[in-house]
Amino acid sequence: MRVLIAGATGVIGSRLVPLLTAVGHEVLGLARPGSDTAALEAAGARVVVADALDRDRMRRAVRRAAPEAVVNLLTAIPAEIDPRHLARDFGPTNRLRIEGTRNLIEAAPGARIISQGLAYGYQPGEGPADEDAPLWRTGTPKQFVPVLDALDELELQTTRADGLVLRLGHLYGPGSIYAADGSFVRQVRAGKVPLVGGGNAVFSFIHADDVATAVAAALDKPEVAGVVNIVDDQPVPLHRWLPEMAAVLGAPAPKKAPAALARPAVGTWGVAFMNRLRGAANTRARLRLDWRPRHPSVTEGFAAEHGGGTARASASTSIRGNR
Repeated sequence: MRVLIAGATGVIGSRLVPLLTAVGHEVLGLARPGSDTAALEAAGARVVVADALDRDRMRRAVRRAAPEAVVNLLTAIPAEIDPRHLARDFGPTNRLRIEGTRNLIEAAPGARIISQGLAYGYQPGEGPADEDAPLWRTGTPKQFVPVLDALDELELQTTRADGLVLRLGHLYGPGSIYAADGSFVRQVRAGKVPLVGGGNAVFSFIHADDVATAVAAALDKPEVAGVVNIVDDQPVPLHRWLPEMAAVLGAPAPKKAPAALARPAVGTWGVAFMNRLRGAANTRARLRLDWRPRHPSVTEGFAAEHGGGTARASASTSIRGNR
């Protein structure tokens, strides 16, 4: 299958291009004019040059390439995000999710569309959310509203085109904020990530390699449309995984901070992010895509990324003991 990847040089794209090439797909990597495309070409992709926000150039370039499927991974998320200014920092990504998605779909009529969404925008509640659970529209932190609006529009455009939205958990792996050189890991090493207000938010993580295998599975099942959570098997509260990560890194244990004292520093969104997020379930992906995550838990995944066998074993024992 001829597959166009928009966002081919990002955290997911860099893992997806070689995987799809290895299993026999003809991979086209979308690149902005003037971009360094050496890595894409080395991974076996043919480069398609166009700016996702340039509607006319996008249409010409993509229609010449004639993809049979389009994987929309378009984002422009900065390496470090100020939670007090989430809406500002996500502004370029929100635009890509709305305008970029529209331009991609218009440029590839008839192609299978697979778009990247998020699995942590569910209304806070008990237990892991399935795809039919409502999104966070009641008591939503102000900074998160435009992010959620853009995701809504991306999902609407994708599903109108009979496509599939992969709602991803918190992404980790090489190139992410949770990588060894990532901004979040640097802050944890420096003891600068406290447990605000108890750290009661429940996180569903996903490794970039597991997202890549989910995309490959979705390409093999064009009949699957709508929305599907792509998350690991074990949602885990922040107050469990953050101390475990610090231990694996050999970093100081996170300090505790009352929400009222932390709010001026991290804003309403920062407090909500650490206390109100809801985990997600991957049952639909398992059944409809016949997909399984290679890293079933973030505890195991973080240990594999940052520690050796001893760290992995002790971390796995810890998470089992905390269930």
